[in-house]
Amino acid sequence: VQLQASGGGLVQAGGSLQLSCQASGRFHSIATMSWHRQAPGMQRELVARISNLGDTIYDASVKGRAFISRDSDKNTVTLQMSSLKVEDTATYYCFAAGNLQGKGWSPGRNFNTWGQGTQVTVSS
Repeated sequence: VQLQASGGGLVQAGGSLQLSCQASGRFHSIATMSWHRQAPGMQRELVARISNLGDTIYDASVKGRAFISRDSDKNTVTLQMSSLKVEDTATYYCFAAGNLQGKGWSPGRNFNTWGQGTQVTVSS
């Protein structure tokens, strides 16, 4: 399973951005898709997660400023962020967890996959 992220770039503080990530490969289903970020010298942290049922969670630092959505038909997850702050500057990674294709139409073993990361820089 591969994840291809797009979006990001240089944004002014107070602006907005949209990150997208598409999963490809041979898999049975994706349970959760999420966005994480890692600033230099910091640990990678969860930004937002969405389940296959549409349940979402957000980190407190982005709550009210971020919106995560997914298109299960296209196997994509999108993160929209507004009112960006300098502290939102980081490399953003998408993540997916699910099941590979098993025998016939059955689910196979679990998978966890990271995307390649996309840089978001917020300037003051």
